Amino acid sequence: MVRRIVRARVADHPAADDLVQETLVRVLGAAERVEPGMLEPYAIVTARHVVASMWKEQDRQRRNQHRVADLRLPDAPDEDLLQGEDRAAVAQALKHLSERERRTLLAHELHGQDTRSLADELGSTAGAVAAQLNRTRARLRVEYLLALEHTEPFSDRCRPVLIALSSGDRRRQREVDAGRHLLECDLCARLSHPLLARGQSRDDELRIPIRADADVVLARQGVRELAARVGFSGTDLTVIATAVSEVSRNIVRFADAGEVVVELLKEPRPGVRIVARDTGPGIPDVERALTDGFSTYHGLGLGLPGARRLMDEFAVVSEVARGTTVTMTKWCQEG
Repeated sequence: MVRRIVRARVADHPAADDLVQETLVRVLGAAERVEPGMLEPYAIVTARHVVASMWKEQDRQRRNQHRVADLRLPDAPDEDLLQGEDRAAVAQALKHLSERERRTLLAHELHGQDTRSLADELGSTAGAVAAQLNRTRARLRVEYLLALEHTEPFSDRCRPVLIALSSGDRRRQREVDAGRHLLECDLCARLSHPLLARGQSRDDELRIPIRADADVVLARQGVRELAARVGFSGTDLTVIATAVSEVSRNIVRFADAGEVVVELLKEPRPGVRIVARDTGPGIPDVERALTDGFSTYHGLGLGLPGARRLMDEFAVVSEVARGTTVTMTKWCQEG
């Protein structure tokens, strides 16, 4: 009977047998003091108390464990060195900001001063101060990463591209042609990963690096899955995937590297925009490459006329020795 009561409260706990034994010892020790006929109820109550005491003791040990043992992982041997490098990188990054930018950023981030009071001091508006802070943070992140790398940008294009990525300003990214620059600059391509990863992942955009035939398949599958979410018919999905296949194959065939970026559109109506860019030799005569029937083995415009017929909007920008960018859009049919 005691075993059944204990088991009902601790199941197959390793201490179950010990609890039964302790209960029996207490019951037997009190047998002479317990009224006749009350031994069984006494045993039941004792078993409950023994089990409750065990749970209380375990809880107390758990709450006080930190007093007898430090459960935190020990610092790595190089932790102090890494923290020192981090502080040095932050200090170096701050030097690239203007005095006004530093003062405003530190007042807001360290001292908690709100944008309204900062605006009063600066003779500006709260919205303008907030925008300035966003730009300053974006620039600071870029300078911090450059300081950690102990390097300077390779060209005048690097900083504008990295700052556009850091700020998440998609319009500015298009203006500076960030996608193409990342294909051309190994440093910016490497630094772009932490800058892009820090933001929330977007579910309305897909980026597929293109280097081999297998990537063409991934691009085709990816655009179908993403475009299906905005209501394209099965036929239209096949059309879009075919166009993506054509421009992706051109990248594999004629360029060393490239990427396909698929973006869902909401305005003026649901649709999808595909940008395929590469760092290949470029197309000397874009107009001729887009002419129906232009399909020679060595022609850099292979597949472009067909892709243009499949999409609603189509544009090609190419520069010899720098590469080609194809931008094409498909809109959902109204109704």
